[in-house]
Amino acid sequence: MLRFPAAALPLLLLLPAAAHAQAPAATRAADSAYVRAHYQKLDRRIPMRDGVQLYTVIYVPKDAGKGHEYPILMRRTPYSAGPYGEDNYPKAGPGQSRELTREQFIFVTQDVRGRYMSEGEFEEMTPTVPAAHGKDTAKRSKTYGHDESTDTYDTIEWLLKNVPHHNGRVGLMGISYPGFYASAALPDAHPALKAVSPQAPVTDEFMGDDANHHGAFFLLDNFDFMQSFDAPHPGPQPTYTPLFRVEYADAYRFFLDLGPIKNANGPAYFNGRAKTWGEYLAHPTYDAYWQARNIRPHLKNVKPATLVVGGWFDAEDLFGALNTYRAIEQQSPGAQNRLVMGPWTHGAWARPEWNKFGPLRFGQNTAQWYRDNLELRFFNHYLKGKGTFDASEATIFNTGTNQWEQLAAWPPKGSAWALQLQPGGTLRDGQSAGTGGFDEYVSDPQRPVPYTNGIHAERNNEYMVEDQRFASQRPDVLVYQTEPLPADVTVAGPIQARLFASTTGTDADFVVKLIDVLPDSARGWAGGATPAPRAGYQQLVRAEVMRGRFRNSFEKPEAFQPGQVAEVSYQLPDVLHTFKKGHRLMVQVQSTWFPLVDRNPQKFVPIPTAEAADFQKATIRLYHDAQHPSGIVLPVLAR
Repeated sequence: MLRFPAAALPLLLLLPAAAHAQAPAATRAADSAYVRAHYQKLDRRIPMRDGVQLYTVIYVPKDAGKGHEYPILMRRTPYSAGPYGEDNYPKAGPGQSRELTREQFIFVTQDVRGRYMSEGEFEEMTPTVPAAHGKDTAKRSKTYGHDESTDTYDTIEWLLKNVPHHNGRVGLMGISYPGFYASAALPDAHPALKAVSPQAPVTDEFMGDDANHHGAFFLLDNFDFMQSFDAPHPGPQPTYTPLFRVEYADAYRFFLDLGPIKNANGPAYFNGRAKTWGEYLAHPTYDAYWQARNIRPHLKNVKPATLVVGGWFDAEDLFGALNTYRAIEQQSPGAQNRLVMGPWTHGAWARPEWNKFGPLRFGQNTAQWYRDNLELRFFNHYLKGKGTFDASEATIFNTGTNQWEQLAAWPPKGSAWALQLQPGGTLRDGQSAGTGGFDEYVSDPQRPVPYTNGIHAERNNEYMVEDQRFASQRPDVLVYQTEPLPADVTVAGPIQARLFASTTGTDADFVVKLIDVLPDSARGWAGGATPAPRAGYQQLVRAEVMRGRFRNSFEKPEAFQPGQVAEVSYQLPDVLHTFKKGHRLMVQVQSTWFPLVDRNPQKFVPIPTAEAADFQKATIRLYHDAQHPSGIVLPVLAR
């Protein structure tokens, strides 16, 4: 989901126009002329079953009906279907990519309820109402209400009746929040909906997407994003006025000076005016609010073909792509469901070019390869009956070899490799001997471990592959590593962390990082925002946080008993990464990751209402002995 105010939006998120803005000026001019020459623009208000009208922009190929019938390709969005007005054409598009626009479909973009030019009330991650689904729409709407599946159903029904020269087939796609609306159309989908591509879809905001990860609040992204997105919507309008504007050069210092998170609701900031921000902080556990906004349980009996797309370096919705695919697989056996995971940040597969990221060089334009070989072929086959779509079950980019792998399943078959933390900072298979072994550090909320090196205003996306030497040198970060590997090892799938820890406080966060350590013989400099010598480079492969109070239940948090050992086990998102011969595997453990994640007071109090006096230092002990085998379990690909 977008997590930045409009003035600071990353270009790749303002799709399709922003991705187009990356192209050369001559290409942009040619695309703009192409859209006017080949598409007729129609602005319509489509009534839903309860009478609410959703503003919908339709682009019909001008040769439709002249021996041509076209499928409908939709995108539903909270980020504006504009430009508005039938004489006001976009500078790019109307497809999500240049390739789709040139292929020609009947493109439809719709403002969802309560956003921009649509009527109605906006709900964050609209809860699914299964009882509202079905053909008897009028009766059901009065009794059960509506959701995004019914709104999509009603929109498709209207389009089929009112837009001529279609071929009766409909597709739906979207990146980020529009990806959620694509997923939400799948339960009891309209029979004309044949192909759906949820891309980086927001899926479960408490467990792993934008708002929280395992109950830990993602402060930096949400504070920046909500100041514009959460502005009031008094009625249909083409623009929003941000709730406030704040600029800072150093996010770490700004959020540290802000103090407890309750201060964000002060007069200079949200001041009680932000509906969704207020809901987030009013629900600090995995209660009915969050559970109703988890789309995964509803992805059953999926009929349309699905192409789920995500990026390994997506700082916002990596969880969403992997778990949307997984939910469909588990609950819709036999569904035509495929997964694509590339070396991309949020939505980067829609950029004209993507052949590098930070210090990494891929040796190919991975975005263009995906669009040509997967996305375009997917929609052509299922919507136009054109060509074949014989992609593997999972098309996955290996971030350690820079190669695409075609896999029959995700995760693929393999074996579990348990690596345990050992005395002296070593990491190996096999249990530690003896009893009572531990390492410890002091976690100080006034000096939290930064999530990235250097001074940054906005989120530094490169943190997901960043050199972790800046963190490993701190006394509040524990470091464990293997000996140099005697052969390549490919890790494919989710990573399981298992910690046995105690604290002198009553609450604690835990951040576990899996790192690929380059050998000292590596030559040259790694590129990126902070160039560093490649020799000894500690490349972050995956990291995840767990709010310790939820170690036993996300619904019923529990305090730690000071000094008592407790198990904290949780899952890190999937990887496909080959650790090469001569490299080392490293695990780092810490208790702050700031300001990406808000600070835990380390005292068992409600964090949204915590006072400055509640924040306290705590000594964290991490145990590694025969009775307390702290470590990680890696899924190793069978070759």
